[in-house]
Amino acid sequence: MISTREALRRVCDLVGPGAIETIPLRAACGRVMAAPAVARLTQPPFDASAMDGYWVARADYTPDARLPIAGESAAGRGFDGLPPAGTTVRIFTGAPCPAPGGVVIMQENITREGDAIILPPALPEADNIRPRGQDFAEGMEYRPAHPLTPRDLGLLAAMNVAEVQVHRRPVVAVIATGDELVQPGETPAPDQIVCSNNVMLAAIAEQAGAEVRILPIARDTEESLRFTFGLAAGADLIVTSGGASVGDHDLVGKVAADLGMERSFWKIAMRPGKPLMAGRMGNSVLLGLPGNPVSAAVCAQLFLVPMIRKMCGQPAPIQEPRHAELAVDLGPTGPRRHYMRARLEPGDPLPRIVPYDSQDSARLRILAEADVLLIRPKDDGPIQAGEIVEYLLL
Repeated sequence: MISTREALRRVCDLVGPGAIETIPLRAACGRVMAAPAVARLTQPPFDASAMDGYWVARADYTPDARLPIAGESAAGRGFDGLPPAGTTVRIFTGAPCPAPGGVVIMQENITREGDAIILPPALPEADNIRPRGQDFAEGMEYRPAHPLTPRDLGLLAAMNVAEVQVHRRPVVAVIATGDELVQPGETPAPDQIVCSNNVMLAAIAEQAGAEVRILPIARDTEESLRFTFGLAAGADLIVTSGGASVGDHDLVGKVAADLGMERSFWKIAMRPGKPLMAGRMGNSVLLGLPGNPVSAAVCAQLFLVPMIRKMCGQPAPIQEPRHAELAVDLGPTGPRRHYMRARLEPGDPLPRIVPYDSQDSARLRILAEADVLLIRPKDDGPIQAGEIVEYLLL
C-alpha cells in the first residue's frame, strides 16, 4: 500500500490542463482563464463625480461664495463646453466633471437660491472626484488563478472584454458497479440497495468543474463491465465505484487491464478507502473508487477533485490542510491514515473540531452532516482535547 501523499502525487501526474478554447464572457463563470484578458479602455474614462452635488473650480472654491449655476452634468450627458469662471455646474454621481482642477461639493452642504448656490463657510477637504483611470487603465492585464467568479466577470465586462480564453472542461464518465444496485426512484429487490454513488460522484465532479456523464450501472460480469467501459469512450476521466477490491465479484481491475489499462497503483494506506486504483486506459485516465458510499466520497474529495481542478487549469489544485483545536480526547490510530468525519464549532483563535462518535464508512447521513475531515496520521498515538489538529473542508 502506498501513502495518501504518494497516491495524490501519482493521480495528479496522470492528468494535465485541457486544451484552450475561447468562450463568451456570459458562459465563463466557474472557468479557469488560460491567458490574460487585456483592458480595452480606461475606467473611469474621465474624471467622474463620486456623488450628487455641485462642481466648482478650485479658483472659485472659497467659503460663503455665491456662484451662479451654468448648467448640468449627468451620467451619459455631460456639460457641453467649459463653464465660465465664477460659476458652478450641477453634477450627479458618475457624471463627467466639466473641467480639470475642480471639486464636487455634496448637495447637502450647499444652500441653493434660485439659479445660484452659496458655498458653506467651512469647505471640506475631499474633492469627491473619481480620477480618470482610478480603477484600471487601458492595456491592464487580468488573469486570476481561481475559477472566475461573478465579481471577476463584472471586472472583465467593465474592461470591455467580451470573450475569454479558458481551459476546456474535462469530460468525466461515472460508472457505478454491482449486482446489488438499482437507480434512485426504482424499487429495490429484497437483496438490493439504491445506488447513491453515481449521483454523488457526478455532483462532486461537476462542482469541481467537470462535464459529467452518468453511465448505466455495470453489473458484476466481465461482459457488462466491458460494455459500460465502451460507453465511456471519449471521456477524459473514467470514475468507477465498486469492484476494485479483492472479492470474487470485484472485476474492475481485471477488465480494465484486459482493455489496456496501465496501472499506476492499487490500494492506499488510508481509512476509509483502502481499495483505490488509478491508471491510464487508452486516451482516458481511470480512477477506481471503493464501492462503499462514504469511502467513495472521501476518496473523491481527496483525489478526484484535485485531478479535475488540474485538468481545468487551476495552478494550485490541491487543498491545503487547515488547523483547529480538538474538542475531545481521541484514541490511537492504526497503520492507515484516517480521515474522520467531523464538524466545526466556533473557537478563539482557532475553531474547535468535533469528530463524530461513529466513523462507520457506510453511514451517509453522518457524511452529509459533516463539515470537514479530521486528519489523523497513521500510527498516531492518543491525543487529548485542546491539541491542534489538521482538517480538510468537505
